Amino acid sequence: MEQQAKAAESQTCDVLVIGGGPAGTTIAPILAEKGYKVVLLEKARHPRFHIGESLLPANLPLFEKMGIADQVKAIGMEKWGAEFVSPNHDKMSQCFHFADAWDKSMPYAYQVKRAEFDTILIRNAEKKGVEVHENCKARAVDFLPDNSGANVLAEHDDGRQVEWKARFVVDASGRDTFLANRFQIKHRNPKHNSSAIYGHFSGARRHEGQAEGNITIFWFEHGWFWFIPMQGDVTSVGMVTWPYFMKTRGQRNIEQFLRDGIDMCPALADRLKMATLVNQVEATGNFSYVSERNHGANYLLLGDAYAFIDPVFSSGVLLAMNSGLIGAEAIDTCLRKPAEAAAALKRFDALMKHGPKEFSWFIYRVTNPIMRDFFMYPKNIFRVKEALLSVLAGDIFGKTPIWRSIGMFKVLYYIANIIQPRRAFTGWKRRRFNIRRVDDTAINSI
Repeated sequence: MEQQAKAAESQTCDVLVIGGGPAGTTIAPILAEKGYKVVLLEKARHPRFHIGESLLPANLPLFEKMGIADQVKAIGMEKWGAEFVSPNHDKMSQCFHFADAWDKSMPYAYQVKRAEFDTILIRNAEKKGVEVHENCKARAVDFLPDNSGANVLAEHDDGRQVEWKARFVVDASGRDTFLANRFQIKHRNPKHNSSAIYGHFSGARRHEGQAEGNITIFWFEHGWFWFIPMQGDVTSVGMVTWPYFMKTRGQRNIEQFLRDGIDMCPALADRLKMATLVNQVEATGNFSYVSERNHGANYLLLGDAYAFIDPVFSSGVLLAMNSGLIGAEAIDTCLRKPAEAAAALKRFDALMKHGPKEFSWFIYRVTNPIMRDFFMYPKNIFRVKEALLSVLAGDIFGKTPIWRSIGMFKVLYYIANIIQPRRAFTGWKRRRFNIRRVDDTAINSI
């Protein structure tokens, strides 16, 4: 880096944010409004395609806080519920309505085209005083030995290089995991291992009325599908599946593999029988991972740059934006009150782990036939259905008193496993089979 940096222009800032997705574009304007010089580097230029179109009700208060609620509303398809469709239950479909959650004040969310949504976020950052550089990629980083900051070498698409001297570095680079890769602290999640193949369709059959924008999760033998209606007759459809099934792709291209998977899920195939693919099918491998740490003395890892979990509960954007919110608080404390930095970073660490932990408990068990019974035939004993809906709504960071009921839900689940040991063992065995690693170029190539 030292040789490269000789020809690079030198600039300074208080906080350098790497990545212009929801995490980076949340933390950056908050810190700018607190008076810091904040620079944001984004390797692409918005608008650009991105997956993760389903938001949660708990996102809406964040939009209000950031002053972008009306803009998001203008591009969003209202989502009042989440539907689960199972081929293994007499009642094939079960819809959860967010209005039935513990806190009744967040009855809906949005589905959005991420190109539009992320553009709103990054332009809002510029409006709030963030110095945004698009088509500019971070190439290298050197942290100073006295913990006073870091030097980050960035390169614009025209080849011009800039070395940024920052007091604090924020890695919001998403699945690029800029710092985690350099620190070699990123690991596959040993409890989950899946890949996703997805595309956008027009002409998909939606529900009528208020339910038109509901997300639908279709379970099938080899994983699950998402069905996400958006504005403009665009529906995002994705197949999340296990390594052993990815190995069967063989010489098929990923579009044909997705279509063949859809054919294996009759309920979804029926919704898509008149639909037309409107974009190139894309894929993401090694879906779930986690980093060993999310912070240091003068850096933070936010959102997907720290960890990524299976998106079955649409938690990604919420976790990213919330990490930006709590990250801004931690950095402000570190820079203004150095004596309180250790406590602030400890709190940040706990909050960062809280979200993935609570969602993952359900994700790790959602393939279990007993857990699926709980989803398909929900009961509100001990208010467990209301509490579960609060989790599905993303209401896990506030003061809503759901945790005693969530604890009861877990107790009921464990009791059901004890009462039905054969089904429980079969589900455990199947999960072990699903998540085992399969080394194959067809999997690694996506």
